[in-house]
Amino acid sequence: MSSDRGEGGATAVQLPMTPDVARGLRLGQRVRLHGEMTVTVGWVTHQRMFAVARGDGVLPVPLNNSFLHMGTCCYEAGGRILPHYVNPTTSTRFDAYLPTLVRRFSLTAIGGKGGVGPDVVAALKDVGGVYFSMPGGAAPALTSGVVERVRTGWDDLIEQFRLSTFRVDGFGPLIVGVDAHGNSIYEQLAIRANERLPAILQELERRRQQS
Repeated sequence: MSSDRGEGGATAVQLPMTPDVARGLRLGQRVRLHGEMTVTVGWVTHQRMFAVARGDGVLPVPLNNSFLHMGTCCYEAGGRILPHYVNPTTSTRFDAYLPTLVRRFSLTAIGGKGGVGPDVVAALKDVGGVYFSMPGGAAPALTSGVVERVRTGWDDLIEQFRLSTFRVDGFGPLIVGVDAHGNSIYEQLAIRANERLPAILQELERRRQQS
């Protein structure tokens, strides 16, 4: 479920998240995540996940309806695996795989930097999922919300590329960049930019003629 716990004005969201909870989140809403989430930044990892989605094998760890594009660096202390840091990466790099992954694994929560393309937005609308935008350059703030790493899969890969599941408590703040109804902040920004472009070009031409 989700609730407003007064976490710096952000809404607390519990993972795994149901489609009903996802559909209740608003575009641009600030949230903090609690529970378990699985992450990777690996291209080869997405290829393997895509193969599983197409019927070749099984995932080494459960996704539990969430998957974020985030690199990690961890260390062991007292029998626990703790984060040195976590850092989001750009999601659009994986747009070719994401529509299939979202639909096959019923991903109600995905996230990263930079948004996702229209095919991914459509897939999220189909399953009742959202895209959480993570701020770039905010690794210390994001890391503070990560409690520990609880499991990994595909350990033949380097740490950044493995499927790694973390327990989080107040992870964020994140922004709902794509809601479960097919609305995208990134699409709206592109539309506004295109609307402003003729005026910008006209002003540049005017200044060029005056120079």
